[in-house]
Amino acid sequence: MTTTTPGLRRFLTERPPQPERCELCAVVVPEGHRHLVDTEKRALVCACTACAVLMEQPGAAAGRFRAVPSRYLSDPGHRLDERAWEALRIPVGVAFFFRNAALDRLVALYPSPAGATESELEPDTWTAVLGGSPLAGLLEPDVEALLLRRTDDRVDCHLVPIDICYELVGRMRLLWQGFDGGREARAALDAFFTDVARRARPLAEAVRS
Repeated sequence: MTTTTPGLRRFLTERPPQPERCELCAVVVPEGHRHLVDTEKRALVCACTACAVLMEQPGAAAGRFRAVPSRYLSDPGHRLDERAWEALRIPVGVAFFFRNAALDRLVALYPSPAGATESELEPDTWTAVLGGSPLAGLLEPDVEALLLRRTDDRVDCHLVPIDICYELVGRMRLLWQGFDGGREARAALDAFFTDVARRARPLAEAVRS
């Protein structure tokens, strides 16, 4: 017969996962909660609805926290030729771009087995690759990104919340296998972009409204 002390049982018993909390007021947040960008730490933080709405007000928290918007826009008319894509020096078919307000420059990232990997862009490259899309002029610094996916016959371009780009990075890092990512990672990538396309409004429709 084996006996276990109460203190030892605490170590042997699997602890239930801790609920996520708003990082401003500590209230428990649901699974589909909003995020803020901490512009000082360059990090995403979880937020309850009330704190996210508060951070949308001009001057809130001296501008340190910025609420991530929820809009999705697509630009079906955006065209990118092979030479422009090769100028990005990105070895995979997915990349996202956001403007870092503190550095006052564009940052280009792509998912990899190591996480989000940066590809530094010269201003001329930015103009060649994304300058032809009206979405570039709508991009909110720090909190939105232009998400591109290259397939065999086209390059899709979407304006999306920055947090879903990092969600994609985390998913690919978890699933990636071998040189090309593997079947499971490719299926997850297809599902992710199907959901983005479902959410996105065409740019022309958004301008009319």
